[in-house]
Amino acid sequence: MSKLYFYYSAMNAGKTTTLLQSAYNYHERGMRTRILTPMLDNRAGEGVVASRIGLKAEGLRFDRDDDLLALVDADIAVAGKLDCVLVDEAQFLTRAQVWQLTDVVDKRDIPVLAYGLRTDFRGELFEGSQYLLAWADNLDEIKTICHTGRKATMVVRV
Repeated sequence: MSKLYFYYSAMNAGKTTTLLQSAYNYHERGMRTRILTPMLDNRAGEGVVASRIGLKAEGLRFDRDDDLLALVDADIAVAGKLDCVLVDEAQFLTRAQVWQLTDVVDKRDIPVLAYGLRTDFRGELFEGSQYLLAWADNLDEIKTICHTGRKATMVVRV
């Protein structure tokens, strides 16, 4: 039975690196993945998911109005069986898109691994993160350290 996973952390903790490593692990075993990336994130180029350490892969861009279940179904129709969906910058998902990812898991039996920030710099939840925290089957914090050497927190105190 497939699950929806939400991996969250502070900025610069290696979320995208972890996503790309997961995709590599699937590919190494002869399995096919699809990486989804929000259209508004074009730091590495349109449709490119890249980590600060130089790893990169092509991603399928989505917009706030896109139906992610329909995108996954279209991908399967074109390229065949899909073994895993990975979502970069998952904090930018809408409530509806998180629900669509639960359908990818429940109706298509495809695991979904979503990576993103939990909160913004004020400690406020992002929409996508809010619903991933509520509906994901597994929640996992990717830990990192701040410049003080202590565990980085996701809230800036003013």
